[in-house]
Amino acid sequence: MQRPNAAQLAYGSATVALATVALLLLSRTTTTLGIAVICTAGLLLGVLVAVTMPVRAGSVKTSATPVPAATPAPEDKKIRVPAARVGAGADTRIGS
Repeated sequence: MQRPNAAQLAYGSATVALATVALLLLSRTTTTLGIAVICTAGLLLGVLVAVTMPVRAGSVKTSATPVPAATPAPEDKKIRVPAARVGAGADTRIGS
């Protein structure tokens, strides 16, 4: 099973919240068992909405031109990484 995308999570969560509140208001139940049944029904409805949502099959199309891959550096040349610079008086600022 694939991981749910952001839209599935958002629609499922919104369905759980709205369905539970609507069912609680419409049923006017005050018992613990009734509230638990309605909360479970809202949760199941939210899962059903999230699972049955269509998943995007293709990749995202953009108008940007693709960037060519970087050419590898020749093996005889080493890649130089600059060292971190420490400014003058950096050690005195730490203690003050």
